[in-house]
Amino acid sequence: MTRYGIKDNQVRAFNKMIRISHQKLNLVCDMVRGLPVDRAVDILKFSKKRVSDEVLKTLLSAIANAEHNKNLPVDTLFVKEIWCGKALTMKRIMPGPRGSARPILKPFSNLTIVLESGEAPAKKKEPKAKKAK
Repeated sequence: MTRYGIKDNQVRAFNKMIRISHQKLNLVCDMVRGLPVDRAVDILKFSKKRVSDEVLKTLLSAIANAEHNKNLPVDTLFVKEIWCGKALTMKRIMPGPRGSARPILKPFSNLTIVLESGEAPAKKKEPKAKKAK
């Protein structure tokens, strides 16, 4: 039985209102997409990106959901899907020259991680381009 588009061997976790833009968050999401969870945790722990701590927290929450809610073996989990989206944007004003005002936009993002139990699909290798003579 599927519920909300999640199969029996899948779990998900959310993290809402992360104080970073979705473009910066997506760079970290791309690093762990499709990897086994133990490798993804290692990558996030040693990443220099500021938001990697929030992504790691969400990934560990998804692992705990798999272990406690669905009794899935942790060693077979991999990151099936990970995506981020825009949340609200705080708007502030900074004084500009000659009495004018300049906008400051402070964006927030949402993060969703879906883990699946099973074997991670092998990544497709792109064919090498032929060199022109």
